[in-house]
Amino acid sequence: MRGHATDPARPTDPGHRRLRRAAGALASAALLLPLLGAAPADSDASATGLQRSFSAAANKYHVPQSLLLAVSYIQSRWDTHAGAPSVTGGYGPMHLTDARTALADAPHHSEGTEDARGDSARPALHPTTEVPTQAELPPRLQTLTKAAELTGLPAEQLRTDPAANVAGGAALLAAAQRDLAEPLSADPADWYGAVARFSGADDTATAAAYADDVYDVLRTGEERTTDEGQLVALAARPGLAPDTAQLRRTGLRKVSAAGTECPSTVSCEWIPAPYEEFGEGDYGNHDLGDRPAGQSIRYIVVHDTEGAWDGVLTMVQDPTYVSWNYTLRSTDGHIAQHVKAKDVAWHAGNWYVNAKSIGLEHEGFLANPDAWYTEAMYRASARLVKYLADKYGIPLDRQHILGHDNVPGPTTSTVSGMHTDPGPYWDWQHYFTLLGRPFERTAHVRGDSPVVTIRPDYASNRPTYTGCVTSGQACAAHGSSEVRLYSQPDTSSALVKDIGTHPPGGVSTIGVNDIGSRVSTGQQYAVAERRGDWTAIWYLGQKAWFQNPAANPTAVASVGAVVTPKDGLTEIPVYGRAYPEASAYPAGVPAQAVSPLPYKLPAGQTYVAGEKVPGEYYYAVTFDAASHRVVVGKDQYYEIQFGHRVAFVRAADVRLTLS
Repeated sequence: MRGHATDPARPTDPGHRRLRRAAGALASAALLLPLLGAAPADSDASATGLQRSFSAAANKYHVPQSLLLAVSYIQSRWDTHAGAPSVTGGYGPMHLTDARTALADAPHHSEGTEDARGDSARPALHPTTEVPTQAELPPRLQTLTKAAELTGLPAEQLRTDPAANVAGGAALLAAAQRDLAEPLSADPADWYGAVARFSGADDTATAAAYADDVYDVLRTGEERTTDEGQLVALAARPGLAPDTAQLRRTGLRKVSAAGTECPSTVSCEWIPAPYEEFGEGDYGNHDLGDRPAGQSIRYIVVHDTEGAWDGVLTMVQDPTYVSWNYTLRSTDGHIAQHVKAKDVAWHAGNWYVNAKSIGLEHEGFLANPDAWYTEAMYRASARLVKYLADKYGIPLDRQHILGHDNVPGPTTSTVSGMHTDPGPYWDWQHYFTLLGRPFERTAHVRGDSPVVTIRPDYASNRPTYTGCVTSGQACAAHGSSEVRLYSQPDTSSALVKDIGTHPPGGVSTIGVNDIGSRVSTGQQYAVAERRGDWTAIWYLGQKAWFQNPAANPTAVASVGAVVTPKDGLTEIPVYGRAYPEASAYPAGVPAQAVSPLPYKLPAGQTYVAGEKVPGEYYYAVTFDAASHRVVVGKDQYYEIQFGHRVAFVRAADVRLTLS
């Protein structure tokens, strides 16, 4: 997000995060089978413990097993997360919510001091608003309590035991079906209304979007190995047609999507960020624009909220705070839009990026590895991004779909304060798979490829981080999208330096908010050298090494365009924004400095290039949009993948080659 946001988020006791592993889960599942009822006679004797738990719970509560599996997949992709709660206090494969327990004593963190607006033509904007705490919990955040009542199982067991958790989910589905006066049918097509109610949504649009996702999974089928190493499978039912008319009998309120810019495949409502004048030339909390007619939209920026849904919505409706375009809810993927695409939200800390981007806030917490994101939110976000990318011609790659942590500081003084969300625990590989653009090998010969795409296995890639709860304390082991970089092909060597993030010495750390020596899934870099299981890339003007064994690669061979300084130049400057030359500014619009960052791109090094763009600046420093101007220069820039963040170099300084 953008400021020193605080919110109760996660329990500090590590026991809440590591309550049991696979062996314990299998044992407890076996103990629960008599309670849940014997598995059906036709169950697969070779099925894993978790698969048998679904079978047993379905049999006990007379819920179609395929339906139970599909609902769980949308909740958690069948993962147990070692008994740890999600970002909204949901536990286990069925994401049974107990937010009061999960969020009561959670830590918070501060991830930077950036000016969210990032416009040097105006004073820095550092609002002091904090995320309000959740005063009352809505029913969608308390489903575990009802599951305990229905099953007679203790709440702690529902939180920590996968078999009990699955049973609780089955009981909730059966109760929803009975509440709708529907029979406990063996046909999953007869359960649409119950699935909609299970979502926890209080409106028909959100509930329907959730139910549609569940039935999509039923039609296509799924199979995956969970975070506890158990294979779970759901056979496809391609012709399944649910009784969607049941939605009218759920009693849920109707929410209008009027005014929103969302695809029909998601649930979306308009909750506007205010555009208000305060006097003395001050106003908030965004700028009016004329995009894409006045200027193109080239980026989508992924954030996390660092706060819970209701509190974050309160913040974006504060005219003295900052803004973003959309917020996405974790429990069910519901979306609120706040700023129109034509206007410019204040979210990324870099005015050039703000003026050319759309910002998406996802309910979540960067420094809480166990605070997992639901599949419902990933899917809703991917559908929204695909829609926006298609509408505005935004390429679906990691130089255009950015994390906030990939946005460069616009000037040297701002680099160290830039935010670092969504952080190492956002699953970029899964996200881009949902976008229909999975990261794949594009070069045939691994050893000779001049470019690599970072692509570790998320689940097994578990680098150590510190600072999740207390400074210096190790974070819980967890899957990660990011790969650590060293100064030599040896894990005992120093981490590579980042002189911008850590002036003056540049010494990097393994802190969860320190991006100085990390690369992220989907990012592409030019190869500098290879030695055995190690690969070196050019990174921030230096050679950076990462482990990349053939048996378990963390990067795949790729092709792409790269830039290097033109012949005769020993080094060239690197920029955090692609601004026009001074002569391009018309009368009345003050010229903005073409200010280089503290880094240099030396001769002999190459960096993967994105698109070529003209220098551009959006002058919008007044409440009255009549004075706003888009200034476009003659100077051209290439966006490059320079470090963890992207950067810009002048086209006149580099030579572009295809590799």
